Amino acid sequence: MERRKFLQQGTLAGISALALGGITSKSQAATAGTTAAKEKPFKMDFAPHDGMFKNSAGADFLDQIKYMYDQGFRSIEDNGMMHRPVAEQEKIGNLLAKLGMTMGVFVVDTGNNWKTSLASGKQEFTDAFVKTCKDSVDVAKRCNAKWATVVPGFFDRNLPMGIQTANVVAALRLGAAIFEPHKLVMVLEPLSDTPDLFLRTAEQSFEICKAVNSPACKILYDIYHMQRNTGNLIPTIDQCWDEIAYIQIGDNPGRKEPGTGEINYKNVFAHLHKKGYKGVLGMEHGNAGQGKEGEAALIKAYRNVDLQD
Repeated sequence: MERRKFLQQGTLAGISALALGGITSKSQAATAGTTAAKEKPFKMDFAPHDGMFKNSAGADFLDQIKYMYDQGFRSIEDNGMMHRPVAEQEKIGNLLAKLGMTMGVFVVDTGNNWKTSLASGKQEFTDAFVKTCKDSVDVAKRCNAKWATVVPGFFDRNLPMGIQTANVVAALRLGAAIFEPHKLVMVLEPLSDTPDLFLRTAEQSFEICKAVNSPACKILYDIYHMQRNTGNLIPTIDQCWDEIAYIQIGDNPGRKEPGTGEINYKNVFAHLHKKGYKGVLGMEHGNAGQGKEGEAALIKAYRNVDLQD
């Protein structure tokens, strides 16, 4: 092509681009920017939650999920999924399927998780739990979930520990019978939020899972809570390994991203990898920093502890 014609065509192309740029929609611009910002997938299956990137992606959870994907995340989790409208649950499930992302845990929320309930053996609490498990199956189908978090509630101080444990096991067996035909897993989460909680350690959860004796009843090992309650993280993981189906993350103190506290997450993740864990690692914590800068720092923190080549 002659130089003069090449320059003329280049000038026309530039004018056209400017003209089109003036009428490009915000969504198109956002899409172009997002595409350019795509990062390589994390080697470990980290799962952010709603609100973690609201400053970078906006308030809409669907937009946040797209942003998470572009930053290299391949899973999400959403404790409050049961309380979202059915249409929104379906939209989230469809988007995850389109992106090839995994839905992590949501909470089986009976409304009784933070009071004395299943340990008491009272029929009203067992009935509420069974009903919520049935509802959870429908939620799981809409959003393509495989795991659902179960919190048995508080101790019943009027009953011996053995009786409380038997009451919890009996209720969980009913829940497992609901989940198992659908290949869903309820994961029991020992917590550190208050000493009143019945389920406090991974070892106790291990005992209960063995008693329930179902592939639909396993342990959610939240590293933050277990560091606070017992420490000794890696040996406890080994002892309870057969019943651990899901893992969550949070540094201590502060319950923020890895690198902000005392837990050596590089060593913990390397150990999980050595044991062959390829499951979801739920990022159930807050952001140490504020705004977009804090969100960028959080992503960098996860790049720092991700498996190395």
